[in-house]
Amino acid sequence: MVHLHSFRTAALIAIFAIFAPTAQAQKLSSSSRATTAQVPPNANPALDAELFYEIVLGEISVRTGDPGAGYALMLEAARRSSDGQLYQRATDIALQSRSGEYALVAAKAWKEAFPQSRDANRYVLQILVALNRINETAGPLRQELAQSPATSKVALLRSLPQMYGRAADKTLATQVVELALAEEFTSPLTGSMAWVSLGRLRLAADDRTGSLEAAKKAQDLDNSSEDAALLALNLMEAGVQGAEQLVLKTLTGQPSAQLRMGYVRVLIGLQRFDDASEQLETITQKNPDLAEGWFITATLQTQNNRLQAAEKSLERFTELASTSSSDELRKKYLAQSYFLHSQIEEKRNDFALADAWMQRIEGADNLLSVQARRAALLARQGKTTEARTLLRNLPDASSSDKRMKLLAEVDLLRGQRLYKDAYQVQGELVALDSDDTELAYDQAMLAERAGELDAMERLLRQIIARQPRYHHAYNALGYSFADRGVRLEEAKQLILKALEIVPNDPFIVDSLGWVEFRMGNKREAKMHLEAAYKARADTEIAAHLGEILWSLGDADGALRVWNEGQRSNPTNETLKETLKRLGVTL
Repeated sequence: MVHLHSFRTAALIAIFAIFAPTAQAQKLSSSSRATTAQVPPNANPALDAELFYEIVLGEISVRTGDPGAGYALMLEAARRSSDGQLYQRATDIALQSRSGEYALVAAKAWKEAFPQSRDANRYVLQILVALNRINETAGPLRQELAQSPATSKVALLRSLPQMYGRAADKTLATQVVELALAEEFTSPLTGSMAWVSLGRLRLAADDRTGSLEAAKKAQDLDNSSEDAALLALNLMEAGVQGAEQLVLKTLTGQPSAQLRMGYVRVLIGLQRFDDASEQLETITQKNPDLAEGWFITATLQTQNNRLQAAEKSLERFTELASTSSSDELRKKYLAQSYFLHSQIEEKRNDFALADAWMQRIEGADNLLSVQARRAALLARQGKTTEARTLLRNLPDASSSDKRMKLLAEVDLLRGQRLYKDAYQVQGELVALDSDDTELAYDQAMLAERAGELDAMERLLRQIIARQPRYHHAYNALGYSFADRGVRLEEAKQLILKALEIVPNDPFIVDSLGWVEFRMGNKREAKMHLEAAYKARADTEIAAHLGEILWSLGDADGALRVWNEGQRSNPTNETLKETLKRLGVTL
């Protein structure tokens, strides 16, 4: 009896979902159907009978819990009859039994018997990727590209980053795909998409320079390519210089509203709210029925205390929400509208009306977010104990519910600057899942805010020991030393280690500039902080850069940067502390 060794099939399932052969959908519903479908015509009657018996016995073996025997019988029948469907059936039996190696044997036998079979080749390709035998996929991928109709080749190329997304060696996957796509890069029909796919693979391999180069080549071949622009948006988020120019070039044409909205989201993530508002104005003019545009406009207007304008934008959003044909989507939109109305009333200090808006939100799925918001309103009125009681009394039928409750409580306490209490509650969260690095990191950051500096260092060093490439821990510890003016050489080495793991990260470059400043190296500090601020106009980076410019006698430059930072985030604690310490009023 052949015993099939099981392996994890999650990767196979994902890949087959991306681009599955049409023949795979042809399942045999019964042994008799399999038999009549597979017996080759004009064969020897004795062989027909023997083959019939072999196929039926194979199907029975599968159905009675012996897939190894079924696989062996079906593969033998396929070889004897040279029938492609039997090869496919043998492969499917192995896949269903979670045996990738046996599936590959059958698929390769199928391809050997039918070298030009597209289905056989695709099975081989997909199984090789799932088994992480990436270096063997170049040939099958080239054949798949060669056999794909022109009308579907672009879609195939677009699917490659997802198909190879589970590869353990991302650099190898990029090299193999680049080799296979050699003939596609210059094609006027597929060249742009080929470069985009390669760019996405390079980005996944952390080759940001190579990814930007691929995006540029894609755009050179097709100025209107939104796929290239979307790749550029991902590069913008990663802080890659030059990516935004590619996005703007596409936006000068006739881009889709979805692309422009994607640009808005990235701008908001970069805290470039004025630029985001400018894009939103274009969107609401050209696409007045796009609900999302009005909602984000209202959100930014609320943030900027333009409350009447926000209410008008929100009114338009609510009108569009009420006309949605989907009950689920309509309820979601209305919940968003009520939530923002509540925030507007909170800014007016009308807490009763703010709470009334929250109580209009329906649905069990919204219970936690609604109660967390109501708790925050209580805390704003000095009723922190009542707020915490409200959260603690929420039902927690699962560990996930308990986690969400504790996260909401930590967020509430952090918002009230009750850092010692927040640190203690974060400890409860960590106890729920001691292996969660993100929770442990947040605990360390709260320990620092609570004045528990020894605990902060201990927690960060535990994270580093457990996960040596967790760059946030190196950066946080180094920055903490630098900000306190202690152990500066060690601080610099920790920050350089973080940069080694994530080169050019603007927040880590900011830390490097700050430690140089603390060490008295003002020119080097200015160089690093200007680079960080150019990559990410974050308010905290603005606070640091402004202080260095101020110390160098460039008061005008400092005031300009500080004003920009204040417009982006007027409540930022670092900026407020810096201005207070230096006696500066903006």
